Amino acid sequence: MKKLELSLISSTYERVAGLLDGTVPVEGVDLVWSRSNPSETFWRQLKFGEFHIAEMSMSSLLIAKARGHDMVAIPVFPSRRFMHMALYVHRDSGIGDAGELAGKRIGVGEYQQTAALWTRGTLEHDFAVSQYGVDWYMERSEELSHGGATGFTPPEGIRFHRIPEDKSLISMLVDRELDTAMLLSTFHAERNVIDRSTGDRREGDADTVRPLFPDLLAEGRRYVDAHGFVPVNHCYVIRGDVHAKHPWLAFNLFAAFAKAKEHWYQRLPNAIPSDLFFGTAYLEQTRSIVGQDPFPYGLKDNAAMLQTLIDYSFEQKLTPRKLTLEEVFAPSTLDL
Repeated sequence: MKKLELSLISSTYERVAGLLDGTVPVEGVDLVWSRSNPSETFWRQLKFGEFHIAEMSMSSLLIAKARGHDMVAIPVFPSRRFMHMALYVHRDSGIGDAGELAGKRIGVGEYQQTAALWTRGTLEHDFAVSQYGVDWYMERSEELSHGGATGFTPPEGIRFHRIPEDKSLISMLVDRELDTAMLLSTFHAERNVIDRSTGDRREGDADTVRPLFPDLLAEGRRYVDAHGFVPVNHCYVIRGDVHAKHPWLAFNLFAAFAKAKEHWYQRLPNAIPSDLFFGTAYLEQTRSIVGQDPFPYGLKDNAAMLQTLIDYSFEQKLTPRKLTLEEVFAPSTLDL
């Protein structure tokens, strides 16, 4: 039987490298893959449906599914992080902890993005900072945002503002026009056409701001102890017409992604520079906090995290109701 040739776009590489470079085959499929920044990846797929398979924002996936977009997810989660720990403040702000953000001006790349969803939920439930008691500033333009592709409008009761086109998250934080901003790799990320902050980096900006949470390990441990998981940012989706024609594809993709992750784990200790004083002890310290598998796939090991994500999305009025896992994920993956 001839293999299908399918297109895939991904913003993640390391944990899925074996699948993308052909080391790990997908049964019945030859993949032709592209790589781009997450902001561009999700916008292109949500707006144009360019690819058969795509990495996707979890928050945008829930919104898109609630609004009738035809795509099916597989429970492969290549990207996780403690989203609220991307908040930065001005060094002279006097803000000492997250609880002091009540009534403040908070900047995000995009209001509906997963990182912003998790951050609002964490501020609300862990630090008593109501989403309705702050001012939200969004950097991405309507035309180039995920929300522009899914029909986003600011939820009722939210104090929502768009950052002027001649400014950015980093410039407004440095100039004290924001009290805090989510700087997701702003100082090191490749420039992209979606996020102005990646191209608006002035000399000295990095020295003018500091993380809201200075001890990342301590805050990470607190979060895991409180919630039992590390939040996911992305998953992979199959375009609806492709899944309808090839319903076996979802399971085969899941199996291949899982095998590619195991290949990455096997190589990981050798990828940590040996000249760092503590070498692989960093890896063991991470696992002591988040578990032996920092990137678990499947629904069984992620049920509590996914339900929290769904609850936050509904609570923040991004989705009109709480979606079910059966609505979002491919049937063949529901027992994985």
